[in-house]
Amino acid sequence: MPHPASSPPQSPRSVAIVGAGIVGMSAAHFLSRAGWQVTVYDAGAPASGATGSADGAVSIASKKPGPLMTLAVAAVRFYEHLTETGILGDEYLPRSTFVVASVEEDVGVLERHASHLEASGVSIRLLKGAALTGAIGAAAPSAIAAVEVQGEGHAVGYRVVERLRRLGGFPIRRNCRVSGFNFSKGRIVGVVTEDGVEPTDAVLLATGLGSASFLSGLGPIRPRKGQLIVTDRAGADAPSFPGPLMSCRYLVSKGSQAAPGVTESRSLGLVIDPLRTGQFLIGGSREDRDDRETTDADVVATLLRDAVELAPSLAQLRVIRVFAGLRAATSDGLPIVGRVGGAENLWIATGFEGDGICLGPLMGRLCQQMICGEPVAHDISSLDAARFGLSLATAA
Repeated sequence: MPHPASSPPQSPRSVAIVGAGIVGMSAAHFLSRAGWQVTVYDAGAPASGATGSADGAVSIASKKPGPLMTLAVAAVRFYEHLTETGILGDEYLPRSTFVVASVEEDVGVLERHASHLEASGVSIRLLKGAALTGAIGAAAPSAIAAVEVQGEGHAVGYRVVERLRRLGGFPIRRNCRVSGFNFSKGRIVGVVTEDGVEPTDAVLLATGLGSASFLSGLGPIRPRKGQLIVTDRAGADAPSFPGPLMSCRYLVSKGSQAAPGVTESRSLGLVIDPLRTGQFLIGGSREDRDDRETTDADVVATLLRDAVELAPSLAQLRVIRVFAGLRAATSDGLPIVGRVGGAENLWIATGFEGDGICLGPLMGRLCQQMICGEPVAHDISSLDAARFGLSLATAA
């Protein structure tokens, strides 16, 4: 059930949002519309972290059954609402995702995941035989079964952030690192930067891995690296893709489904995503490393080999870019969203790993509701920071 409402704020109130990624900027948008005086702080530029290195999947297909899958369903519907109301304009592209099994031992994984999706109210099609050939045969001739996950979509994270920036109503302090907070009577009353102290009535930490500099007990948070590949544009004679192709191995690598003989150290899972430009995005890896500046030839070679095995037509394309990014991951695979101990007016939203683009706008809206003292529209009790005993570091 939704969290109970707290005492509503006195208007007008001010809020400092630390982090200009998709979650922070979404919260800024909704808080500004609710009448709050919002200031966004970022040590770099908007979308310069995980948001700018993401694949853009607004997808339920890969989510682990349980709270994440339930919230992803709501998040996709929220994207549709934001598009219909003009907030996102044409930044959201509806489409299906095709989860593919190419070996017999993966068919059970596929069918088990399909049953979870159906139980969560997601429209799917189980494809075998002629139906499979008709849907994706030319794109993935090695497939023996697939599930079409309908009613989801794609949004480029940095474009969503830019759209929210243009809608505006709040200042963004670029290249402005928040180093700490001033307190009075158990509340944060000021944000400390190199330019001085700026007063505030509330704070939202939406800065991904940067949250570690403010919080104690942050052991559950860890950096998780991901590597992605971009091809050149496909020619007119290349087989068309009906949507992104996701290998069953991706579900296993993400922990959404278990499989015999696969451990957590198995961190590669294939997704082939046809972009609007005619290029393909191929990913990805999940690596417990924090060196975002480097890519790994072995990882890239494995992903390319797997991609060509699933979709041979990709062999005619060239790789034009390989890049890496860091995500904030948690030890239990769930984000951290809610109030933080140590200050009664401090909230956090972090640890989304590869689900930030999908969940970002909805989480921004729910953060606005929490900060405003409104009833929260969806049950996020499983995301509460209290489960890890997180609190504001006394040195902050």
